[in-house]
Parts: sequence; structure tokens; C-alpha cells
Amino acid sequence: MHNVWLKNLYKKNEFLLFLILVCISLFISFMTPEFLTIGNIYDLLNNYAMLTILACGLFIVLISGGIDISFPATTIISQYVMVLAINMFAGNFIVAFMISGSLGLALGLINAILVNKLKVPSIIITISTLNVFYGLLLFLSKGEWLYKYPRWFEEGVTLFKFTAADGYDYGLTLPMIVTIVVVSLTSFIMNKTSIGRQIFAVGGNQEAASRVGFSILKAQLFAYGYLGLLAGVAGVVQSYTILTVAPDSLLGYELTVLAAVVLGGTSIVGGKGSLFGTILGVILIALIQNGLNLLGVSSYWHTVITGGVIITSISTTAWRQKKQGGAHGFNAI
Repeated sequence: MHNVWLKNLYKKNEFLLFLILVCISLFISFMTPEFLTIGNIYDLLNNYAMLTILACGLFIVLISGGIDISFPATTIISQYVMVLAINMFAGNFIVAFMISGSLGLALGLINAILVNKLKVPSIIITISTLNVFYGLLLFLSKGEWLYKYPRWFEEGVTLFKFTAADGYDYGLTLPMIVTIVVVSLTSFIMNKTSIGRQIFAVGGNQEAASRVGFSILKAQLFAYGYLGLLAGVAGVVQSYTILTVAPDSLLGYELTVLAAVVLGGTSIVGGKGSLFGTILGVILIALIQNGLNLLGVSSYWHTVITGGVIITSISTTAWRQKKQGGAHGFNAI
């Protein structure tokens, strides 16, 4: 029985990813003592919160059988409007999340309606909306960067603050709190709710799901709307982290998020994937990028090395699944 459990564990994509993460961590730890310091881990948790949040949203869209690459524009638009609003009117973080999240949700629903009604591949639709959203933002903002924030926003939120032996203050920051909430909520939706089951069904076989009474439009509205909502939430988190809004700062970021989700084993044709695998994919990208920085590798090589690791990992996973005769259904987490 113990051997059967080990064999089943080995077959999981998450197990392979975990082994890769362990190997990379050991290598970086051996090469630089700075990697396993509290400060570095703390920075990783804060700096990659936005990637984790967006990956959770894209995970659901991919499971539904679609794809959305317009969310970087949604993030920036929501963030830009939010910063302008909180500077003009009194507010707090709840107001900031409501403004940014609502706008992101609205843009996500636009994508869902266009995908459902036009019957055009979602990647074509979202490439179009990506350009439309970005173009409108650049036209209306004239490319102006935003640097001004209210004092309450700059001071931020940190729970359980303490001073470590290195003399720096640490605690549970806003990006960490939001990440925990988003991951927990996404897991609950995909594991415990009927809409989560419908999304898996629609992504697995849209025609069969429609025949048994599942609403394709409902599933798409939820999936794209949820990603839009999280894009708005991620916009607040990014603003909190860097205290700057640049209209073109996230151009190309959709590929990084997509890589993290696909690395985690989520199928780009829908119906298969796991949130746990997605989180491992985010961690893998974070470790690679952080390790390259600590090792002093030129930034020009970062994309090349990251891409090489992604290709190797995905190819290995595809080969193992083909050898096993195809993977039948992943769990949501």
C-alpha cells in the first residue's frame, strides 16, 4: 500500500515540480548565503504577491477552456483610476480595493460577453481588448506616471510586526494578507462550489456540459469576471509595493503569469489543472528570477534562462503524461 501511494505521488505533476524546486533551492543556497535569509524570503513573499494573485485568476480562465491575456491592461487601468480617486477623495484600503476591483470586474465581464457572443477564439478577443484597453489608457492619461499617494496608503498595513535579529522589522504585510485571502477563496470556489464544478465541466467538454444543463455564459462570466476582479486587486497590491503607476509597466507580463500557470500543469485547452500546481509554478519562477539576481547574472540572460527552464519543465511533464497514457483529471488543489 505504501508503494502504491508513492507511485501515485510520482505520477502527479506537482511532485515533479516540487523536486525541481528543491534542486534549484539547494543549488542557489549553495551558491549564495543570502538566499535563505529572512530578509530575502520576506521580499519574495511581497514582491511576488501580484504574480500569485493574477495566476489564481488566469488558472480559472484556463480551466474554463478559455484564455485571457488582457489582464495586465486591466490591472493598470484599475490601478490608475484607483490612485486618482483616492488622491481626490478621502478613503482607505477598503475603498481602494472596491474601486480597483469593481473596474477590473467590469472589464473582465466585457471580455466574457465578447467571447461568448462573437464565437471567436478567446485569445483573439483578448489580444484585441488588450490593445483597446492599453490604447485608451495611454490616450486619456497621455502616458503620465503617478507618484502621489495619500499618507495612509504609504504607511500601509502590517500585522504581527516584530524586529528580527538582523535589525529589520517584519510582519504580515498587505500583499501577504491579500495573497492568502485570494488563494483560499480560489481554492474554495474550485473545490466546494457548484460554479467551480461547472467551470471544470465546461473546460473539459463544452458541448457535453451544455447538454447536461450547464450555462456556458454563466461559467465564462464568472471565469473572466473573476480574473478581472483579481486584476483590480493586484493593481492595489502593486501600487502598495512600488508606490508608482506607469501606464505601460506591465506590457508583456501576461506571458510570465501564463508561464506560471502552465508550469503548474494546467492545460491550455481547459478542464485540467490544480491550484496547488499553479502556486508551485509561481514559486519556481520566483526562485529562478531571485536566484539569478543574487548570483549577479546579467538581466539580459534572465529571460533566456527562465524560458529554458519553462520549456524543459513543460516538456518533461508532457512526456510523462504521454507515457502514462494521458492524465485523467487533476484536482482543483
